Amino acid sequence: MGSDPNDYTKKYPRDAVGDEMSPNGRFWRTYLDEAYIFDGERLDGYQDTIGFLFVFASLFSAVLTTFLVQTSQNLQPDYNRISASLLMEIVGYQRSASNVSSVPLSSFYPDMSFSLSLSDIWVNGLWFTSLTLSLITALATVLVKQWLNQYISIISDSSPRERGRIRHYRFMGLEKWHVPLIIGLLPVLLHMSLGLFFAGLCIYLFSL
Repeated sequence: MGSDPNDYTKKYPRDAVGDEMSPNGRFWRTYLDEAYIFDGERLDGYQDTIGFLFVFASLFSAVLTTFLVQTSQNLQPDYNRISASLLMEIVGYQRSASNVSSVPLSSFYPDMSFSLSLSDIWVNGLWFTSLTLSLITALATVLVKQWLNQYISIISDSSPRERGRIRHYRFMGLEKWHVPLIIGLLPVLLHMSLGLFFAGLCIYLFSL
């Protein structure tokens, strides 16, 4: 039977007495092997999650922006219609230049008050909030991916002890900045963004 590849006592030679914690000691080599297995399983899941979230959030933001380009126009007066109405009014004045009788004003006279519909306010509010959450998700995935790439980068010209200390320092940094928690919250942000979008879509379709 072949030897167990995880048996460090056979994989690495015994250290001399007093050299167990030396830069090239068996302890540090074993630590790096175990850390590699632990990090590999953990980071593979993280990489798959943030890769999917980044692609989905980017595409969703692009689609949502297309909707907002159209609906945001309802938040301001339609100046094209006002201009056309005023041109008709000018034509009316010109036609009645020789007549003293009054000419009715256009229904889109600039002094008239402009009021927003409640549905437009809700739809745009929900969709702008949804877009903000989606962009935050995309930005966070980029930052997390950079952190993970830095975490797994290897300093090849250092001893096993130095690499072990660097790996532990980076691991404590990920825990200190709650990177696993952030990765777990990213799908929640995206779900909230989708929920707000569908809520706005229902209001938009109902108001048609």
